[in-house]
Amino acid sequence: MKYFFTAVVAVLFQFLGFAQISSKSKEITAVAARVEVLRQAMIDADGKKLKELTSEGLSYGHSSGNIQNQAVFIEKIVDGESDFVSIEFQNQTIEIVGDAAIVRHNLVAHTKDDGVDKDIKIGIMLIWQKQKNKWLLIARQAYKLPS
Repeated sequence: MKYFFTAVVAVLFQFLGFAQISSKSKEITAVAARVEVLRQAMIDADGKKLKELTSEGLSYGHSSGNIQNQAVFIEKIVDGESDFVSIEFQNQTIEIVGDAAIVRHNLVAHTKDDGVDKDIKIGIMLIWQKQKNKWLLIARQAYKLPS
């Protein structure tokens, strides 16, 4: 009887572990989808979509050290000051930590900022938080990659 009880407990813990892995996998997929919508909204300069994806308290950091809030981030993209012609995310990883997701990738883009063509490749860390069943971008920090 003692061995039977131990075996039942072991099986229950195994199922619990599978459920947690499945839940994390589902959240990773949801965050990846939001990241893709963000990428496309930046290319399309879609202010409405950018607002839906980001928190009012957004802290958006550039590799230059410049920090923007939600309103300025959206304004600079919509008015064309930051004009993304193409964006590709490379080597993306997503880690779920409680109600937060840490996304890291390299951003490879072609921009036409203020009418000047430029190719960039920088590192990015995004922090997303699940709020009211939606993943919202709360922080972004870009950094220069080693040469």
